Amino acid sequence: MSTTVNNCHILLFPYPAQGHMLPLLHLAHRLSLHGLTITIVITHKNLPYLSSLLSSHPSSITPLILPFPSHPSIPPGVENVKDLGHSGNLPMLTSLSKLHDPLLHWFNSHPDPPVAIISDFFLGWTLHLAHQLNIPRLVFFPSGAFLAAIDDYVWNNVEQLKTLDQVELSALPGSHVFKSHHLPSLFRLYKKSDPDWEFVKDLKLANTKSWGCVFNSFEAFEGEYMDYLKKKLSHDRIFGVGPLNLPGPGNLGSGSDLNEGLLTWLDGCPKASVVYVCFGSQKLLKRVQMEALALGLEKSGTRFVWVVKTGSTQEREDGFGNVPDGFEERVAGRGLVIREWAPQVSILSHEAAGVFLSHCGWNSVLEGIVGGVVILAWPMEADQFVNARLLVEDMGVGVRVCEGAGSVPEAGELSRVIGESMSEAGGLKDRAKELKEKALEAVSKEGSSVQDMGRLVGELRKLKPFKSRIQHTSVS
Repeated sequence: MSTTVNNCHILLFPYPAQGHMLPLLHLAHRLSLHGLTITIVITHKNLPYLSSLLSSHPSSITPLILPFPSHPSIPPGVENVKDLGHSGNLPMLTSLSKLHDPLLHWFNSHPDPPVAIISDFFLGWTLHLAHQLNIPRLVFFPSGAFLAAIDDYVWNNVEQLKTLDQVELSALPGSHVFKSHHLPSLFRLYKKSDPDWEFVKDLKLANTKSWGCVFNSFEAFEGEYMDYLKKKLSHDRIFGVGPLNLPGPGNLGSGSDLNEGLLTWLDGCPKASVVYVCFGSQKLLKRVQMEALALGLEKSGTRFVWVVKTGSTQEREDGFGNVPDGFEERVAGRGLVIREWAPQVSILSHEAAGVFLSHCGWNSVLEGIVGGVVILAWPMEADQFVNARLLVEDMGVGVRVCEGAGSVPEAGELSRVIGESMSEAGGLKDRAKELKEKALEAVSKEGSSVQDMGRLVGELRKLKPFKSRIQHTSVS
């Protein structure tokens, strides 16, 4: 399809953290397949994330490479949260807001500028930019609609809720009650009157004031929360277009990326017999956690693939990310330890995978659902407690095995839960398979996510090309 139809040019602005960036790049891929012209804001060090996308769409997707703005808390050469950890989000958020003026200048000098901005939910300040340009901003949530509904509620009531030990979300579907320390990290860390944190509050409140909301989620999973937001925001520009990262033909980077040794090993395992263990790209486990996890896996007697984040030399010397001595020899033949990046989507989609022990980051949640596996939840930070609640209590496709970044699972109990989850004949496994089918149905022809993608593209095509030029003004 031609990329010049209706002159529909869109600016996408991802937040430079892997869990945020990758789903928005998959959305760029989908929008390009619908014939839209895409420009993606990126800094030099993050450009490699776009390589597959740019090679797949050389004529319709273009990077807008801007210098990374300096910040006293971000070392020179660091441009991604993965090199800072979650504590780096605040300086990253404030640093990126300095791209306001370069973006304004780019829009004003472009012969055919975008008709809309789609930006990550950590980049709420782009709503101010969009208002200056007299174009709409759509917020992209790399997380779910449940989290978005909670975020909207807590930030609109932040001063009343900050003093509470637990928060009752009576206005939301399900009337959930959360311990305050299980709510999203930025809300918990908010400090009234601190300029940086007031900036965070403003950018969070900007999300549901935006023209539209795009979710990497789907109707059968989070329909009631998307419906809640439509009613709360008094418009229907709420689009559930996920799961965006799927294995198979027609998807970005869809080829099998299982290395030969791992693929051969999984092929030799019975169906649904393997526990996959991974806590994302950020979390480094301390020595006592590694020991408890290793003992639980060993006692369970099950097959497993354990992806271990090893950390720096100093962190390893301090015991972080160290697999206990002799463990791999004792489980040889039934367990693999991987100390590098692992092809998670391909592993979870392999028929040998049966259970996923996860931190419940949103991308991992969706990949587990598409794999049809039971999820053992160990939420640690950020949105993970919210996601675990959705999986365990709302959908009944998971079991909570531990909670908190510093918590240590009891090895015997972990072994028992793993064993029961692997051997259980119905219930959890059946619901996990049912949710997988609903996820795949959502992205099939006439599915809810395909229809919402069509609605999104239709709304974008209605927008008028940017004509006027405005005066250059700084963001406050």
